Amino acid sequence: MTSLETRAAVTVGAPKRARRAKAFDPEKRRSSLLTVLLWLGVAYFILPLWWLLVSSTKDNQALFTTFGLWFGGDFSFFENLQTLFTVRGGIFTRWLLNTVLYAGAAAVGATLLSAMAGYAFAKYDFPGRKALFSATLGAIMIPLTALALPTYLLFSQAGLTNTPWAIIIPSLVSPFGVYLMRVYSADAIPDELIEAARVDGAGEFRIFWQVGLRLLGPALVTVFLFALVGTWNNYFLPLIMLNSSDLYPITVGLAQLQAAANAGGGSQALFSTVITGSFISIVPLIIAFLFLQRYWQSGLATGSVKG
Repeated sequence: MTSLETRAAVTVGAPKRARRAKAFDPEKRRSSLLTVLLWLGVAYFILPLWWLLVSSTKDNQALFTTFGLWFGGDFSFFENLQTLFTVRGGIFTRWLLNTVLYAGAAAVGATLLSAMAGYAFAKYDFPGRKALFSATLGAIMIPLTALALPTYLLFSQAGLTNTPWAIIIPSLVSPFGVYLMRVYSADAIPDELIEAARVDGAGEFRIFWQVGLRLLGPALVTVFLFALVGTWNNYFLPLIMLNSSDLYPITVGLAQLQAAANAGGGSQALFSTVITGSFISIVPLIIAFLFLQRYWQSGLATGSVKG
């Protein structure tokens, strides 16, 4: 075969090989697999919320006689809302306000303390820094339920049980928040900027408050949301700390409402009411996330431009 024939064969065979390579492109198969896995993950997180939304529109009978993932029977959402906010003298409103107080105070306090600790671990060199940070990392591995009983005993001796402080103070401690702020502070706050502020005569607290915090926006929002969701959904700690119904958060309040309805032969079925309360309880979290995510995006975009 001459060189001209060889080139012609290569030219003719090239489209076939290109088609075969395109048909067996591993990148395309990998992309398809990741897309399927992504949609499965979306369904895993969205379906429970969809079920909660659909179930909150049904009465007790339709709740058990219709398909769970679609509407059926009479649209009873507003009737369920009325029952929710009027049952037991409208105590659900009190539970909602308690939850806002506990979660809001704990999230703000945990974010500020985590930022201070993370900044100190990242930018200061002091004796025992590595040991303290290692202890903080170890605290992440300890389940919160294991600390509930010792915390209760400490607060009982201090006379703080059955008070809002019994929920807020333990929630201020966020080892993961300290770790996250330490990692983020190490890269987000240049040492040269701190030295320049010191040369200008700024004190350490002023440097942290006016320089450090402004550069920690995305990390602050992340820690705040983690602390907010963690305290908002906390059930076990309020259960053992509080014995007054007026101090219950939503989680314990709805559980006690359902337990009281089932007691004595279940004289008042409140299944749809409790489900509607559960749906209402997640609405503030969704609003908080949608409102704060822009600070995530703007902070990350600013960092990419500066880089």
